[in-house]
Amino acid sequence: MHFADFAAGSIGGACGVAVGYPLDTVKVRIQTQRQFTGIWQCFVTTTKNEGARGFFKGMSLPVTTVSMTSSVVFGTYRNCLQCMSHFRGFGAPNTKLDILMSGFAGGVAQISVMAPGDIVKVRLQCQTESMKSGIHQPKPKYRGPVHCLLKIAQEEGILGLYKGALPLALRDGPSYATYFLTYITLCEKLTPAGQRQPEWPTVLLAGGVAGMAGWAVGTPMDVIKARLQMDGAREKKKYRGLLHCIRETVRAEGPMVFLKSLGINCLRAFPVNMVVFAMYELTVRILRSASQGDVSETKPLS
Repeated sequence: MHFADFAAGSIGGACGVAVGYPLDTVKVRIQTQRQFTGIWQCFVTTTKNEGARGFFKGMSLPVTTVSMTSSVVFGTYRNCLQCMSHFRGFGAPNTKLDILMSGFAGGVAQISVMAPGDIVKVRLQCQTESMKSGIHQPKPKYRGPVHCLLKIAQEEGILGLYKGALPLALRDGPSYATYFLTYITLCEKLTPAGQRQPEWPTVLLAGGVAGMAGWAVGTPMDVIKARLQMDGAREKKKYRGLLHCIRETVRAEGPMVFLKSLGINCLRAFPVNMVVFAMYELTVRILRSASQGDVSETKPLS
């Protein structure tokens, strides 16, 4: 087991959340609420009505859960690669197909940990009422992450915490397969022959581009996931399931709705995943150096 990858993934994921959360809030609001017509309009409206704190609603729980889910993603990915290498013969190099399959496995494996925290994040991000609202203004339904978690469990049952888990898996499996393949391919292309580790500018560039590539694949299903998670939270339940949500969304808003948040996803993905991979590489190199006594003998991810 490559335990260093679990620890490094956890640290990288937490740092990535801190960098990208404000844009993630804008993204979720654009996807689920028609009152927000674009990135700038959503940014201005949120700032005017809720202040800077409006962009960080529900962040405390995702910092914790993303640390765990990122740990699962990177750890599963790395250990799947190791298993495939051993299957061919000890020390056999991994193929691009190995990277795709391992990335897919890592993306799906995280769902059991990620789903409850993700629905809490989405519900709080879409809660535009202020806690300081006046007497005649509506109060927010959820007082914070823990209250939101308990309220969902009370009203919708434990399975309510996993609403949107199927589209989440359909989003993250292909997305992480693309994510890791893009990162490895760019690192290999930009690292001189004979050098065992990429330089830091290569890590930053490859990480940012990998994040954008992953979201390019995952954005359509991300729209459906967010709508299913919000369904029934404020008004009568609208969708009967995944396929019904897709049909109704296309019927009401056209197929281009699936690209509605692609721009902001890519805008957020580049800096976030620069940070994720930089912290991942830094942590894993330190941990492996401490355990092996020679950091030059390690090779990132693949």
